[in-house]
Amino acid sequence: MPEELLATYEVRRLGVLDPNGEVDQALMPELPDAEIWRMYQLMVLSRTFDERAVSLQREGRLGTYPPIRGQEAAQVGSAFALAPSDWVFPSFREMGAHLTLGCPIPQLLQYWTGDERAQKVPAHLNIFPFCVAVGSQIPHAVGAALAVRYRRDPVAVVAYFGDGATSKGDFHEAMNLAGVFTLPIVFICQNNQWAISVPLKNQTASGSLAQKALAYGFDGVQVDGNDVFAVYRATKQALEKAKSGGGPTLIECLTYRMADHTTADDAGRYRSNEEVAAWRDRDPILRLERFLAARELWSVEKGDEEKGRATGVIDAAVREMEAMPPPGAAELFDGVQAKLTPRQEEQKRGR
Repeated sequence: MPEELLATYEVRRLGVLDPNGEVDQALMPELPDAEIWRMYQLMVLSRTFDERAVSLQREGRLGTYPPIRGQEAAQVGSAFALAPSDWVFPSFREMGAHLTLGCPIPQLLQYWTGDERAQKVPAHLNIFPFCVAVGSQIPHAVGAALAVRYRRDPVAVVAYFGDGATSKGDFHEAMNLAGVFTLPIVFICQNNQWAISVPLKNQTASGSLAQKALAYGFDGVQVDGNDVFAVYRATKQALEKAKSGGGPTLIECLTYRMADHTTADDAGRYRSNEEVAAWRDRDPILRLERFLAARELWSVEKGDEEKGRATGVIDAAVREMEAMPPPGAAELFDGVQAKLTPRQEEQKRGR
């Protein structure tokens, strides 16, 4: 029997805004100037939050913190495409997405002090708690997408994770289930090149992470993760596809972790200054500023004004967070289970 070609595949890479601030007009999303400026504000706010959080940790006012510097476009661009009714399953490095979706800033800071009360997401936000255990939130997101399918809700589910999570079984099991049942879910991988000290080349021999979706029967696309317009466009299309019954999409946001893995890490021990410098030239905020400047929507003065506004917002949030009274012992039991056991009830009463 002669050999038979079973299938051929291709993986595309989407880019709209280049490092010089120039766009491909054919691919540019239809966004009014006010919304583009809002994207810029959220990216500046995210970086300002990030810088302050690192400083607070160094001062002993926050616990270990995972910086997001360099990943603002991947987070803001994707979250900007979400509807309030969509469900979000974050990992632990999505502060930009949280800020875009309207999560209270004092509460975000409160979580990084180690106060578990901050995991109680406001009722109007469909955001699940932070997930520090790498990749474990991805099967949960698929379970939620299955529930959405059963209930016929007109919404989608989004799971955020890093490149390191694609090396975990949780990722592959979740992808397989999502493909088999054609679930309304969008997988957003922020490929920041490093799983702590392990580079991407030591995690996979694949030419991209996006192509891993093909083995599970659905689309994968790689986008320039430092291009807020490309991320927004890809996410919006994937959400529309999911909600219309078209099934899952894996979006690989090719970006870079400019800072340490966490404030307990020293990235200088395993990566070169030259590598970091090369990615610094692709800064997502800088390229958006160049785009806005070309349209006479941005200037150094406007940038400084926006930075000052963001700083004031974060300053107020820090004061509010630090004014919160510490949790009482009984509060440790709140939210652990839907119904406490008799023994836990006694412990909560202090017996």
